[in-house]
Amino acid sequence: MSISPQRKQQLVAEYATHEGDTGSPEVQVAILTERISNLTEHFKGHIHDHHSRRGLYLLIGKRRRLLDYLMKEDIDRYRSLVARLGIRR
Repeated sequence: MSISPQRKQQLVAEYATHEGDTGSPEVQVAILTERISNLTEHFKGHIHDHHSRRGLYLLIGKRRRLLDYLMKEDIDRYRSLVARLGIRR
């Protein structure tokens, strides 16, 4: 259910705002979105896995808080990120 180190490096390279950037909100939201989509696929076959579902809800909440922060700080970066990730809001 976790993402591979290679996939994480791809996401960091794609969403980094500058060289060596691994902690910006854009990178964090991209990684969380990948994990959320993987868990969502998992639940299609494992409907009664409620323990992992709780983890999914925590990830969604963390992504929501990061997006709220980004929206408050820089609305243009927020809009660009939401469009690139295809998150409907």
